[in-house]
Amino acid sequence: MQAERTSRRRRTTLRDWIPDQPGAWVMALAPALAGAICGTAAAVTRSSAQSGFAVTAAGWWVLACWALCYCLEFTTARWLKSHCASRYLPPALGYGIALAVVGLPFLITHVDVLVWAPVYVVLAVVAFAGAWFRRERSLWANAAAVVAASLMSMITFHYSAHSPSIPHVSLPGLVLALYFAATQFGSVLFVKTMIRERGKRSYVVASWLWHAALLAWLIPANRSPYLVIMGVVLLARAIALPLVARTQTIKPVIVGITECFASIIAFGCILGNALMYIPHI
Repeated sequence: MQAERTSRRRRTTLRDWIPDQPGAWVMALAPALAGAICGTAAAVTRSSAQSGFAVTAAGWWVLACWALCYCLEFTTARWLKSHCASRYLPPALGYGIALAVVGLPFLITHVDVLVWAPVYVVLAVVAFAGAWFRRERSLWANAAAVVAASLMSMITFHYSAHSPSIPHVSLPGLVLALYFAATQFGSVLFVKTMIRERGKRSYVVASWLWHAALLAWLIPANRSPYLVIMGVVLLARAIALPLVARTQTIKPVIVGITECFASIIAFGCILGNALMYIPHI
């Protein structure tokens, strides 16, 4: 009880404002960034083929809003996890105000984005429930985060490419979302085999099966070498590192750095594959 009172009186520091998980940054922002890049490339291609068609920055505006959303979610979740300790409230309020300043003008000019509101409200409730009950590392909370991040690739692609589809589910955006969701949930399983669930055979088997199924899905799904290379790399690290961890200790920071690089490789391969087909969209 005394420790809780001390925590509540502790002053807010700069570290409380900064999400301190580089791997989570990559996983949260990579799908939205890929959607913005691919959508912009599609718009540029279309503008060169159709006179009067203009490239828009709306997708990048969504990306900026999503980055603020991630900061808001991170700081609010930490405040809820502390059961409303005053130390963690200023960052959550600050990011909320920043998001309102950046996001409200977009909402006014692109009110159709509200079609996604019900989905993200549900995902936010799941994430915040995980934080309140201190189960933010559970599979269901992680799955909600993966879905939220992956769906952003459809939204940023839609606004970058002038996609007329309603409710913003274009085929290129959907493909991006599926690839990111599959790879990121595989990342969740792999990290659990190395840290929180280390030594549990069920998690190792689940991770191996997921990555093997991912590779089997990618090989016939596309003739692009990028996705096959990605599948092989992700499966290799999912198998190799848990085996190495049986005989020697691998520090969590090493796991985090490894997974950060794996996420960057996945981002590059998914993006490279998508850009190959932009001229045909």
